[in-house]
Amino acid sequence: MSANNKKLQLRTPGLRLLAACALAVAVLGLWHGLDVRDGIARTGNRFLYGWYGAAFVWGMGLLAASGWLLLIRKQWSLERVFVVCSLALGVLFAAVLPPLSAPDEVAHYISAYQVSNRLMGKTAADEDGRVLIRAQDAWVEDLEDVLADDGSGRTSDRDSAVLGQMVTQYTYGEIRGGGKAAEAPGGGNFAAVSGDGVAVSYQPAVHTTPLAYAPQAVGITLARALGLGSIGLLFLGRLFNLLFYTGMGYLTMRRMPFGKEVVFGVGLLPMTLNLVSSMSYDVMILAMTAYFTAVCLDLAYRAERVRLLDVAVLALVMAVMGPCKMVYGVIAGLCLLIPVKKFGGWGRWLLAAAAVLGAFALAMLVVNSQTVALYTGIQDRHVIWADEPGYSFAQLIHSPLLVLKMCYSTLVWQGAELFSGMIGGSLGNMDPVLNTPYIIVLGLAFILLMLALRKPGESLKISGGQRVWIWVICLICLGALMFSMLLAWTPVSASFIQGVQGRYLLPLLPIFALSLKNDRLVRTDCDDRKLLFGMICMDVYVILRIFSVVCLRV
Repeated sequence: MSANNKKLQLRTPGLRLLAACALAVAVLGLWHGLDVRDGIARTGNRFLYGWYGAAFVWGMGLLAASGWLLLIRKQWSLERVFVVCSLALGVLFAAVLPPLSAPDEVAHYISAYQVSNRLMGKTAADEDGRVLIRAQDAWVEDLEDVLADDGSGRTSDRDSAVLGQMVTQYTYGEIRGGGKAAEAPGGGNFAAVSGDGVAVSYQPAVHTTPLAYAPQAVGITLARALGLGSIGLLFLGRLFNLLFYTGMGYLTMRRMPFGKEVVFGVGLLPMTLNLVSSMSYDVMILAMTAYFTAVCLDLAYRAERVRLLDVAVLALVMAVMGPCKMVYGVIAGLCLLIPVKKFGGWGRWLLAAAAVLGAFALAMLVVNSQTVALYTGIQDRHVIWADEPGYSFAQLIHSPLLVLKMCYSTLVWQGAELFSGMIGGSLGNMDPVLNTPYIIVLGLAFILLMLALRKPGESLKISGGQRVWIWVICLICLGALMFSMLLAWTPVSASFIQGVQGRYLLPLLPIFALSLKNDRLVRTDCDDRKLLFGMICMDVYVILRIFSVVCLRV
């Protein structure tokens, strides 16, 4: 048998799987194309045919490319394939789920805009702390044109509307036309409006470290320097956030001593893709926690010794990530997986621990000291969104049984929703209509579990005691998340904690999944690359289906 015949014989199973999966996704995509047609028939927005066609072709091209790299050629490392898939899927999700549609994205957008102002040497905000923006960009947070650009208040009794908060055909139409920018001379969906007018944003900026918005701010700054319009600015801010996440994902997977496929799989979850294709600062949290985990695992199970550079990297990551959401500071406990002897003794271990924890504490002191004082000092708290009294810090500290009861009730009543939300049950602005079908949620979770299981011949790195410690860290983080939302977001009349979302569990999902690897369950079929390709197929189906659902919203 010739060498070419041998190669063809080896590639045939991969070609068959690629063809079968691509055909299934194509059939489903064409089926949902009928929904697109029905939606267009009701509004006459025929441009959506072209948009859906472009999304369909992009998705099928992605399946062909990823299938070739994962199933047939197999010469690229997983981290290189991750870069291709993360960027391609991220662009697709960013196009279908429009700007400002992700959870809290409008707040993250205006926060990144504020950082962009500082990068450009402009006045970041007015005397009241409201962010200053280009006048041509004001329409994205005021679609009904009821807010005065000078910040003086409403000009009408109608409610204002933000682009992307409710994703409908109208949203796509606004993006195509560029909103109010299209009505101005020289305007358009990507071209800037002439003039140097300044407006005041009515959206409050997030009080956190500016580093959380560095990627988005660079994209926004570049868009302003190039003279792009509002839509170009929004998409460029999203693109730079996606590029940052993808780059950090590549570095994370390179540093991982094992479990690269699990990190890859978590990056393919619809909720992850929804976040990383937006301007959310969750991207910084996901990227930093994943890289911190990779460094700890590398030092614990592969490196011969801990270098000064390694300690500096761990301290830097904690300083950047900590102020975003302080509850994730518990991942510092992963450093305890590293044997003391690799530091060169207890003295150097203590110095390293002081450096890492000190960097976290200093960052919290500089950035979040006022916020912490606000939440811990007020005795009579008022939950604004519910217009009801809330819990005080002192009240919760002195009522541990109440805290435990609320945490238990939350897990009982909201556990399924947290699980679904972590995978991507409701995308966009937590929109239950823009959902991932539950069968797909279960399928993705099952594949992620399969990726975490031990393969034949694979040695176990994480011991039983270390596995328990990882579970303790995850439990503490979950408890801290629920306690923070009980304090900040829950009225006293609620029967369970409000505001806890499944996406908050994503940062610790990779290490938790890796801790499930054991000797009793061994995966004997379906290699990692086939499973990852299956997740990519599901992602393409999910986003094409969401496009069709949006077209039916008129």
